[in-house]
Amino acid sequence: MAHSYLIFNFGANEESAQQARHRIEGWRQVFRLGKKMELKFERKAPEQPSGESKADGKEQIRLLIRLDFSDHERLSHQRWLDRIPTEEPFKSAASQVVRNGESDFTRTAELFDSLS
Repeated sequence: MAHSYLIFNFGANEESAQQARHRIEGWRQVFRLGKKMELKFERKAPEQPSGESKADGKEQIRLLIRLDFSDHERLSHQRWLDRIPTEEPFKSAASQVVRNGESDFTRTAELFDSLS
């Protein structure tokens, strides 16, 4: 089975983004998920109108989660896709699910691989 991506936009809320990271790391350890659930952060500086000095805006934070379960683990894969967006702190963030075959999949996969 190909990867699925969950994207959560936390805006400038660093605290919620870090809580989400801790939640994912906890699940990875408790459920022994290893490489089946990976996460990366995308941070963007706020756009500033030309001619203005540095604004007080905070960087925008997105958390990308890649789920990579094998074909015989389809049920587990679906359960995680359903569960993660309903848990705190994820449910307070704007979310998007990108599955294999969707128009944004290739772009999302390239973005995930480019992040450190």
